Amino acid sequence: MNNHAWLMLGLYLTILLLTVKPLGSYIADVMEGRGFAPRLGGGFEALLYRLCGIRKDEEMGWLKYVFAILIFNVLGVLAVYALQRLQVWLPLNPQSMANVSADSSFNTAISFATNTNWQGYAGESSMSYLTQMLGLTVQNFFSAATGIVVVIALIRGFARHTAKTIGNAWVDLTRITLYVLLPMSLVFAIFLVGQGVIQNFDGYKDVTTIEVTKYDNPKVDAAGQPLKDEKGNAVTAPATTQTQTLAMGPVASQEAIKMLGTNGGGFFNANSAHPYENPTPLANFLQMLAIFLIPAALCFTFGRMVGDTRQGWAVLAAMTLMFVVMAVAAMYFEQQGNPQLGKLGVDMAGGNMEGKEARFGITDSGLFATITTLASCGAVNAMHDSFMPLGGLVPLTSMMLGEVVFGGVGSGLYGMLVFAIMAVFIAGLMIGRTPEYLGKKIEAYEMKMVSIAILVTPLLVLLGTAVAVMVADGIAGIANPGAHGFSEILYAFTSAANNNGSAFAGLSANTPFYNIMTAIAMWFGRFGVIVAVLALAGGLAAKKRIAVSAGTMPTHGALFVTLLIGTVLLVGALNYVPALALGPVIEHLVLFTTH
Repeated sequence: MNNHAWLMLGLYLTILLLTVKPLGSYIADVMEGRGFAPRLGGGFEALLYRLCGIRKDEEMGWLKYVFAILIFNVLGVLAVYALQRLQVWLPLNPQSMANVSADSSFNTAISFATNTNWQGYAGESSMSYLTQMLGLTVQNFFSAATGIVVVIALIRGFARHTAKTIGNAWVDLTRITLYVLLPMSLVFAIFLVGQGVIQNFDGYKDVTTIEVTKYDNPKVDAAGQPLKDEKGNAVTAPATTQTQTLAMGPVASQEAIKMLGTNGGGFFNANSAHPYENPTPLANFLQMLAIFLIPAALCFTFGRMVGDTRQGWAVLAAMTLMFVVMAVAAMYFEQQGNPQLGKLGVDMAGGNMEGKEARFGITDSGLFATITTLASCGAVNAMHDSFMPLGGLVPLTSMMLGEVVFGGVGSGLYGMLVFAIMAVFIAGLMIGRTPEYLGKKIEAYEMKMVSIAILVTPLLVLLGTAVAVMVADGIAGIANPGAHGFSEILYAFTSAANNNGSAFAGLSANTPFYNIMTAIAMWFGRFGVIVAVLALAGGLAAKKRIAVSAGTMPTHGALFVTLLIGTVLLVGALNYVPALALGPVIEHLVLFTTH
């Protein structure tokens, strides 16, 4: 680790932690219907409720809350699917983009509804402006709002006692979108435009380049099919061009919520490595900050709403410590360079620059990779496929922890609270007492829901990977054979089931097989956990509050933070150790062999 890396990490943490209390307090006020924002927007909010036939004061039990969340997101899937399948006949399509195939449309619709934003396509050559805005950007708001309201419902489960309800899903979705996500995204989008991110409806522009580009142009027959020689290789002819087509579009508005909502994805195929999405080091830094901004603040919101802010700081401390370890590891491993290139006489003192933007370098790329994979975001400013084996292990392991180290907006905190319940259960077994957390007894029902929430994701990842490496359609997408190819598939299903959306970028995943398989992983990875969490919220809300006694284990000190981290590592990560041994671990060992 060089000085720049330590300075970048320290500055990042300082600014992030300074925002936790004010933003967390604001979110708590909004979700409790207090503060200046609900007062200012109360009239508009009431109008929305009247138009939609919603009774603001009518709360829901957990089953009704689940039903509302599922209906809301199924409608989102149908809308995004329809936009893609009909976009050639719809407006705001200056490049006349064709309709997207059925399997790709299905995958993308599921992806954006589940806050995954996995993309098996290149945005600038596949999606019209209307699809990007009305479909993808809108779902960026709604999927982020879904994650936040679910954790708010769980927090109410802890805060309430002998209650039958956990809130009103429609009111919660409206308030978090109207008073938190929209204003923050507007401010951030304006900043990004000032940095150079584009925002327009222009057609694509052909420009003359300074240098002539030389390339091989494939020859085709009269039917337009590629010609091949006797060995089956494509026949090409030398060609040159001094013209480049620059994609345009409403990018800044999508980029803002993509980061703040931990959605990921990108307007362009190159994602946040593209200069029109991420033009400057300052934009890169604030994009990284935006990813963790709401997840970190929600920890304070949690403490405020349960009446003990120490609980929120304890969860935040556990998240922060794990983040620092992962970030240091990623930057360190990428600064080592490839020993095989060193044997060829290449100077590797600068580290591994393969697949990284020169504008950002190793430190900013390693830190970005750690943040985006810990936060269920999926935006990338470097190609993770080009990381060193142990450097690539960091983002892979970050997702395998369950996206609970800050994690997605809302989903990270409710995932961590699930592990907190598991931690107090383990502690209770060790000392022979009935476990309790925040005054609520943790009994058989709660542990069943916790078990479902924890086991759904690894089950989807490992089963999906196993199927993919056993069938021809799965193997066909591998670009690199051996351990690295296995890592590409493992990464894809880990990213999908954990609703991250980033990719190693070496797997050809835009095929019917991978589009359907990853869509299944994304849907059940998201809503399988959400149903269990909301069931847990309902069970906790119905319980009586237990008074603190001499035998109550404190859940706000260093001991609990240590226990919580240990539970995440042991229960969350150990499921994947055999799979990791077959992928990045063995690849690292092969890379450093002398033969």
